[in-house]
Amino acid sequence: MAAQTQIFDPRTRTWVNYDLNKAREYFARNKQLPDAFRMQTVTFRTAEEPGTIIIDGNQHFLYLVQPNNQAIRYGIGVGREGFGWAGIVRIGRMSEWPTWTPPPEMIARDANAAKWAAGMPGGPQNPLGARALYLYAGDSDTIYRIHGTPESWTIGLDVSSGCIRMNNNDIIDLASRVKIGAKVIVLMQGAALYKGV
Repeated sequence: MAAQTQIFDPRTRTWVNYDLNKAREYFARNKQLPDAFRMQTVTFRTAEEPGTIIIDGNQHFLYLVQPNNQAIRYGIGVGREGFGWAGIVRIGRMSEWPTWTPPPEMIARDANAAKWAAGMPGGPQNPLGARALYLYAGDSDTIYRIHGTPESWTIGLDVSSGCIRMNNNDIIDLASRVKIGAKVIVLMQGAALYKGV
């Protein structure tokens, strides 16, 4: 079972469990994400080149490596139990306000997804949000994406079917900084390795 997400409560100066209900309440009350999941520049030591994306699925952070031991850190939502994965992929293409076409596996298990089998046009209610970075292994689309979401309160949680979701403002920022072909390293303890890697 995945570890429980926790956030620091500055009022009580304690770490508190953070689940979907608490996330919705927090977002409704504050109209923003907890501090930890907001975009910020952090110290980050790695041998990876600037422009590389490193995803820490367990801690719900995406790091965009910058020069001089720095990274831009964004909060993310990741795959719920049984849908997490790990591996090394690359950005194969990017799209602005993308069409969402659920994969056959999702259509089979989700009646709401089935009505969009031919594709849901891009827009504010689209599950892919404002941008999508399509993750490829070699020349093959993995079906996984780094994308925006209209459900900002889900950042910091294990909620998706394997895609990495971000606040719409954050995915717009990330998409403006990365290039096609950028290396993406996905780390998640206990997750299956992507079979194409």
